[in-house]
Amino acid sequence: MKAYQELSQRFRRLGLLGDALAVLNWDTAAMMPDGGAPMRAAQSATLSVLIHEQVTAPRVGELLAAADAESLDDWQRANLAEMRRTHVHATAVPPDLVERLSVASSECEMAWRAARPANDFAGLRSRLATVLELTRAQAEAKAAALGCSPYDALLDQYEPGGRAADIDRLFGELEGFLPALTQRVLEHQRAHPAPLPLDGPFDVAAQRALGLQLMAALGFDFEHGRLDVSHHPFCGGTPDDVRITTRFDLDDFTSALMGVLHETGHALYERGLPAAWRNQPVGAARGMSLHESQSLLVEMQACRSREFAIFCAPLVRAAFGRDGPAWQPDNLHRLSTRVEPGLIRVDADEVTYPAHVILRYRLERALLGGDLALADLPGAWRDGMQALLGIVPSDDTDGCLQDIHWPSGAWGYFPTYTLGAMTAAQLFQAARAALPGLMDDLARGDFSRLLGWLRAHVHEKGSRFSAAEIVTQATGAPLGVAAFKRHLEARYLEAA
Repeated sequence: MKAYQELSQRFRRLGLLGDALAVLNWDTAAMMPDGGAPMRAAQSATLSVLIHEQVTAPRVGELLAAADAESLDDWQRANLAEMRRTHVHATAVPPDLVERLSVASSECEMAWRAARPANDFAGLRSRLATVLELTRAQAEAKAAALGCSPYDALLDQYEPGGRAADIDRLFGELEGFLPALTQRVLEHQRAHPAPLPLDGPFDVAAQRALGLQLMAALGFDFEHGRLDVSHHPFCGGTPDDVRITTRFDLDDFTSALMGVLHETGHALYERGLPAAWRNQPVGAARGMSLHESQSLLVEMQACRSREFAIFCAPLVRAAFGRDGPAWQPDNLHRLSTRVEPGLIRVDADEVTYPAHVILRYRLERALLGGDLALADLPGAWRDGMQALLGIVPSDDTDGCLQDIHWPSGAWGYFPTYTLGAMTAAQLFQAARAALPGLMDDLARGDFSRLLGWLRAHVHEKGSRFSAAEIVTQATGAPLGVAAFKRHLEARYLEAA
């Protein structure tokens, strides 16, 4: 096992370098002053190049070939497969392209932070064009090495083994029922009294304290993580140092709170990854659809349930010093499950959210394939929103500028959000079947059995299996739309 042992030592060092890069990226988004952007871009690019040089070293290829003939157990064999996958991705792309794309993405992301509030797509376009051009080059290089299409090569970075053909099929099935379901839900809502509004403003310190309280109830480990503020809610860092962020709104505490709960789901997954395989590829999270399933299972399946509202209502009343009918569990639940087509993806309800993802998926494929010019993106965005949701943004701030993904170089990421929503519904359905009385647990604020089930069936498996295998093992069936459809119908059509 000499070759495998040397490989594992090399990849442990690579994992530590990756950890350092992850913390740098979190600091860039959450804490760094704008003036630090050029130096941070150079630091991130240097780390990216160092990692790339280590992964692509000739010795790694030799060790991979030698280790393949050694006697390995199942975990080691899976680890070797992930090492090989990492090596193929890295060797496909020349180092100078890695560096140029890292720098361009860092600079474009910082430019986006200024362009979005200024509604200045024209000012961002040249930097975004550079990122797009370099991303195309990366995709073509990886496609040649992986034997797939350029878009599938980018998708594989976030969803190993994922293919656009499968996404097209699943998204087609969603489109087959979601528009009619959305209209039925809206009609159902109109047939009942509207929920009572919550009177603000809501002190930011109180919002933060409430978020921390609910993070603790969910099982967040504050010895190994923290909550901060950024332009865009996200989870980053490492399994032993998990960082999450949210953004606060004085007029609507629910936006930040649900952001905290969502990102806590990501954090619980990271923290629950197998400690014995820390800094080895097989110990990493198994792709972004599974990662999104953990955040959406916590936020949507558990924390927007009637039972969670029973637990949460007294905490909310105490946090803001409010009382009365609007602050009772039933009204809070109705507010948290209100369906209304809107412009902003991160604020969308779970019924209309897939439309936002389908739009972005189609647009990024068109941009990457050269079927859509970047200059035409704002108009294509407006047309897509009209077709999918019947609403049109009045400016680019609430249109094509709203997401950080393309400026930061994350092309091929968007479909994992809705794949994650479907996975969350299927996993939660299985958890409820395996854990009688689970919803009563949530009404008491007891997430221990749910977290234990997720640890055993998802988190502790790391990348030992594919995402498809993990879902099938946990639920008894491959990923489909049926559980998601049943969940939406039960929540939004059967309840008053």
